[in-house]
Amino acid sequence: VSASVSVCFTDNTYYNTLCLLFWYCIDLEYFKELEEESIRDNFVIVYELMDEVMDFGFPQTTDSKILQEYITQQGHKLDVGAPRPPATVTNAVSWRSEGIKYRKNEVFMDVIESVNLLVSATGSVLRSEIMGSIKLKVVLSGMPELRLGLNDKVLFEITGREKSKTVELEDVQFHQCVRLSRFENDRTISFIPPDGESELMSYRLNTTVKPLIWIESVIEKFSHSRVEIKVKAKSQFKSRSTANNVAIMVPVPSDADSPKFKTSTGSCKYLPEKSVVQWNIKSFPGGKEYMMRAHFGLPSVESDELEGKRPITVNFEIPYFTVSGIQVRYLKIIEKSGYQALPWVRYITQSGDYQLRTN
Repeated sequence: VSASVSVCFTDNTYYNTLCLLFWYCIDLEYFKELEEESIRDNFVIVYELMDEVMDFGFPQTTDSKILQEYITQQGHKLDVGAPRPPATVTNAVSWRSEGIKYRKNEVFMDVIESVNLLVSATGSVLRSEIMGSIKLKVVLSGMPELRLGLNDKVLFEITGREKSKTVELEDVQFHQCVRLSRFENDRTISFIPPDGESELMSYRLNTTVKPLIWIESVIEKFSHSRVEIKVKAKSQFKSRSTANNVAIMVPVPSDADSPKFKTSTGSCKYLPEKSVVQWNIKSFPGGKEYMMRAHFGLPSVESDELEGKRPITVNFEIPYFTVSGIQVRYLKIIEKSGYQALPWVRYITQSGDYQLRTN
């Protein structure tokens, strides 16, 4: 921020507020890209955001959806009204407007887990972790209160329940709507949700993960002649689950040419700009094993380029499945008008930084 704008504040509060302000400018897409020129061109919007975020020296409205209601992208100035006390005094819910109405009330919840994995050339797991998040799409009228129950290990220990199917969450971070004091007391996740899409919470599991898609490869480079690649992919999850849109990227020398492929399933293509072979498998059921062979020619004159041994990377998505075993036990929706609302829950496991080193 200080590199883009030559502004100096003697009070750290205002400086921090300015940093927060610019973050929301980006988040709200007031500026597609934050540069010095864009701030000059949109000074009115910057001024209005600054005025709305801070009232009487207190942080007031910081939620992007609420700010969008007050300040349009055309940069119209707000009408000067009566001074408004901070939200902490009125106990107002700053992240949700009042008077929201829908014909059909629903809540869509996505439990998404990304698997980060690094496997050595000898087949041992060097690093594995699960990065999880719970995302909401709320279509609810009024000011509802939601209560979420998970198979949380700490909760089950407090209540003395069976511990066989629990998950010990680490590095949990919540959206500001969650009542942290209640979670710390009895592990209950209680909140008034923002309208529309938001991320309710994120967590991490630093645990040894069995590779969901295992890769064995043999890459042989014959000097001044050719490169031969053999890859075997095996899905190491239950047969009732299926990995979709699997993409296996196998590195090849940058001077390779004349590609030839043979696969037991899926299709292959050579991406010379990335120096990789991409093996695409649209549907990969659990417990299956597939093979791919590739042949490349090499120039007769050896290149002076020094290439490191790049790993094989894998992208995939497995619906209706979580590798950690986390489960939504219940999602209660309470609203004073007493309307009926439907909760929908979906589980997705996907690849994060998923790499397997080659010999």
